[in-house]
Amino acid sequence: MSTASAYPSEADAVLFDGDELDRRLAAGEPAIRVFRDAREHGDAILMGRFREGAPARILVPLRTWLIDELLQRAWDRIMDARCAGIALVAVGGYGRGELHPGSDIDLMLLLDDTGLDGRDGCIEAFLTFLWDIGLEVGHSVRTLDDCVTESERDITVATNLMESRLLKGPEPLYQAMREATGPERVWPSRAFFEAKWREQLDRHAKYHDTAYNLEPNIKESPGGLRDIQMVGWVAKRHFGAETLHDLVDQGFLTEEEYQDLDAGQNLLWDIRFALHTLAGRREDRLIFDHQTALAKQFGYTDQDHTLGVEQFMQRYFRTVMELSRLNEMLLQLYQEVILYADDREPPQLINKRFQSRKGFIEVTHPNVFQRYPFALLEVFLLMQQYQELKGVRASTIRLIRANRHLIDDRFRDDLRCRSLFMEIMRQPRGITHEIRRMHRYGLLGRYIPAFGAITGRMQYDLFHVYTVDSHTLFVVRNLRRFALPEHASELPFCHTIMQRLPKPNLLYLAALFHDIAKGRGGDHSELGAEDAYAFCAAHGLSEYDSRLVAWLVRNHLLMSMTAQRKDISDPEVINAFSDQIGDRTRLDYLYLLTVADIRATNPEMWNSWKDALLLELYTLAKRALRRGLEHPIDTEELVRETQAQARRRLKVKGLHHMTVKSVWRHFTDDYFLRYSAEEIAWHTEAIARCQSQDLPLVLLDGHGARGGTEAFVYTSDKDHVFALTVYAMDQLNLNIQDARIITTRNGYTLDSYLVLDDDGNPVQDPGRKDEISTRLRHVLSQDELRPPSCRSVPRQLQHFNVGTQISFMDDPNNGRTVLELITADRPGLLARVGYTFARCGVRLQSAKIATIGARAEDVFFITDHNNAPLTDEKQLGAIRKMLIELLGETSDLVEQATGL
Repeated sequence: MSTASAYPSEADAVLFDGDELDRRLAAGEPAIRVFRDAREHGDAILMGRFREGAPARILVPLRTWLIDELLQRAWDRIMDARCAGIALVAVGGYGRGELHPGSDIDLMLLLDDTGLDGRDGCIEAFLTFLWDIGLEVGHSVRTLDDCVTESERDITVATNLMESRLLKGPEPLYQAMREATGPERVWPSRAFFEAKWREQLDRHAKYHDTAYNLEPNIKESPGGLRDIQMVGWVAKRHFGAETLHDLVDQGFLTEEEYQDLDAGQNLLWDIRFALHTLAGRREDRLIFDHQTALAKQFGYTDQDHTLGVEQFMQRYFRTVMELSRLNEMLLQLYQEVILYADDREPPQLINKRFQSRKGFIEVTHPNVFQRYPFALLEVFLLMQQYQELKGVRASTIRLIRANRHLIDDRFRDDLRCRSLFMEIMRQPRGITHEIRRMHRYGLLGRYIPAFGAITGRMQYDLFHVYTVDSHTLFVVRNLRRFALPEHASELPFCHTIMQRLPKPNLLYLAALFHDIAKGRGGDHSELGAEDAYAFCAAHGLSEYDSRLVAWLVRNHLLMSMTAQRKDISDPEVINAFSDQIGDRTRLDYLYLLTVADIRATNPEMWNSWKDALLLELYTLAKRALRRGLEHPIDTEELVRETQAQARRRLKVKGLHHMTVKSVWRHFTDDYFLRYSAEEIAWHTEAIARCQSQDLPLVLLDGHGARGGTEAFVYTSDKDHVFALTVYAMDQLNLNIQDARIITTRNGYTLDSYLVLDDDGNPVQDPGRKDEISTRLRHVLSQDELRPPSCRSVPRQLQHFNVGTQISFMDDPNNGRTVLELITADRPGLLARVGYTFARCGVRLQSAKIATIGARAEDVFFITDHNNAPLTDEKQLGAIRKMLIELLGETSDLVEQATGL
């Protein structure tokens, strides 16, 4: 069912010339060539009209008409008298008359009582002919009994047959099928509705109940074409509606709502038609490969703060959001009519504005919102407070949408409205559900206009996989899950901290505002903090609480950036971070916001390594705050403390204290600062029991204390140990998360790499561990430095032009140079960096590896051969030049920055 008529109003001789086809056939030309030429000619005409600006709502019915003509003529040509009892039926999307360029042509060959009876040859000849002329045909061959049996068993079959059209063959046979599979015989409307609703819920769950990921499926995602079809299927089954406009006559849609539905479908049809054209096949995913081209085709150009592709995708996302709202409202109306039509139970009064009917809240009078505008927020609070409520009545949803205009400056300044909103944020249950419902109904963006500006806004990268508004609501959801006992097992430490927060609602407010200034230009954290402070102050929060929320918004990236970009084994880094935090309360709030934010940004970003890294930073900062900022961590004291803990562990393992002393006498204090007592004991025991002929020593620790698998290498110090190691790890498809390189006083190196397997988890399989150890020992023993090999770049990474930035900064406190590399992520990146260091005489002391979507942001702490900072400009230039060459960049794409 569509919003348009099924066929063009008049025949299109330019698109298909039947007389010309007959003439060529009569002249003896091969039928396959004649029919294929006619199809290609018609498709070319349609493509040309689309490029000229013709809408898909015109072209889709035309293409259906074209295929009808070809199939009917092919049928007449091939099927002989023996096949008189077979009906050719269009089903599914083709039955609806909705053929896009890459759509499947679904057919059913309906047999009479005689069954196949030797007619399989002509059926096979017909289908083969269709494939030969280039038609993508899906088919089934069924008797009348088969149709009934399959329909009873599978609602998808019943739906396809409900949308069928007779193309050729006996009309009585087709009508008998329609009657036998109609709602009076198979899937009565109540059962049909319940099954299709469950089908939609399951489909939405596959897309995490959001249409707002960055490569959405325009057909299957929430708010997509399938949701429109769902509305049509139920309307057709229960009400006999033939077009969506019939729902206006039935009183289910207003004319304005129908226009919104029609406009939404037309846009999705245009996008789908263009997608199929660009891909040259059926493609319903708005993948990165096509988004930029589509944006240009739809007339979008880059602006100061917004790319053309981001504008195009925002239009798409806002459209599917509106379609989702209409879908929800219509299905609720259907539920009331189909499921509860015979129910005469009186409503239960809640207050003078609202009542409950069959578990759904509704207004007591159609003018409630006009008389009491604050009730537009009150309805969501009542949904939280009355646990028996299952949802909002469709008639009330319609009234809410119709009265959104009442939310203006006067409404926002009303003390009752402000109090209601804050009360919603303080409730012990239902915060996530009702904030999301408020957003779906279009009220959240009206009440907080800045939130309306980010609705549907995408960021064209692989880091943020959801639109800004969807991401924000996921952050709120994650924070709520920390608070709920039923989700405590997901992240127990977060749950524990959440229980001691004095005011969790401040955290939810910070989540709502943390990205609210995206797309304005400038620092979104600073701008968002200003918005958050103004909102909190206006809503009656104390000065302290308002400043806390603003501080959280301003610093929401501080913890993740410190953990992933700085050396948190350095006491000075911890002292500086703790100084920015200030107190334990802020640390608790920021830790929870950081975890929730990362987990809501990209499902693939959160892993055991990030979990352990943030927990380590939290623990170190908590210890520093407990000491007091006026008593910073003393390096010598920390070294003595760590050594004492490690000695106790080694004593338990049976290692004599003189043996330990012999191993440690070559280690610098830096080693004891950068490793835990447990790790030091592990290393020391292995080194003490190792003979020189056993080198290189390679250990793999699978206990996962740091959130990954630690690969430890102990061998004689050479210029390219790092290069060889990362080369081997690249070949093993290991993802390096962290690297720590320590050189001993007697010419050995202690290298530690935190790695995850290809699936983002620590290496667990013993066979895989043996493979890694064997490969590393082999490569390090060979001592042969090879140029890094080229590997194919994943599809998604190819569509992001990330300019390379190479910067050098001095780190005088630690006697080293910091190299920061920001570039497009690619396979083998670290192998290229390691090769560069080896060739340029650079020693790596430590590394922080971070991949943010398509962008790698890696920090390397390096020295020269004498373990001194790099000061020679020629050497720095050589490093930069080789990196540029190995990364395949041209010099004009590289931003150079030196902070020496």
